[in-house]
Amino acid sequence: MSVKTFGVLVFPGSNCDHDAYHAMAHVMNAETKFIWHKDTDLSDVDFLIVPGGFSYGDYLRSGAIARFSPVMQEVTQFAMQGKPVLGICNGFQILLEAGLLPGAMLHNKQLRYVCKQVYLRCETTNSLFTSNLSAGQVLQIPVAHGEGNYFTDPDRLKELQDNDQIVFRYCNAAGELTEEANFNGSVDNIAGICNKQRNVLGMMPHPERAMEKALGSDDGKLIFESILNQFATA
Repeated sequence: MSVKTFGVLVFPGSNCDHDAYHAMAHVMNAETKFIWHKDTDLSDVDFLIVPGGFSYGDYLRSGAIARFSPVMQEVTQFAMQGKPVLGICNGFQILLEAGLLPGAMLHNKQLRYVCKQVYLRCETTNSLFTSNLSAGQVLQIPVAHGEGNYFTDPDRLKELQDNDQIVFRYCNAAGELTEEANFNGSVDNIAGICNKQRNVLGMMPHPERAMEKALGSDDGKLIFESILNQFATA
């Protein structure tokens, strides 16, 4: 099978692009390249990562300006062709603004920026991103955001639940969905969702920062191993 190439988008204000590049190129040993926000050719990329950071300084709303960058029209076409896209933190916010995922982000319920290790529960293995995980498996992965309070209306929430689109929920170390674990106030403890076609995932926690035990956890590797294993069997 041909080598798969991962593309990491770079916007003015991105600050997790090099983390994502390191995770894929140096830890997972995958061919990886940066894609500047003004680029419009994604023909040599098989998988897109929209990284975290503060694109355009988070002016207006997080991700609201980046959504209009030239590359985003190509990202939309890329996703509509069924190709995989992973949005992490600010990347998740950008995908929401672009309409590639449903819902919106509000300020954290305590109106404070939160940077810490949290626990996630894998809710479904029916995705490219979690095929190597077990349903109910708990991962320890850091968060770093001020607007990570995921919101959607009751009808759309039921649709997400019915379609098995909720990929990760915030939980405690025992895998329990508690109010305390849901530190940012997200509806239904949601930490990550996918689209109906299951090729686009947005998540607020940073798996690219949980790739080496020296950094506190290497649970993020499980997500990227799922991706690479799916590529290997495609």
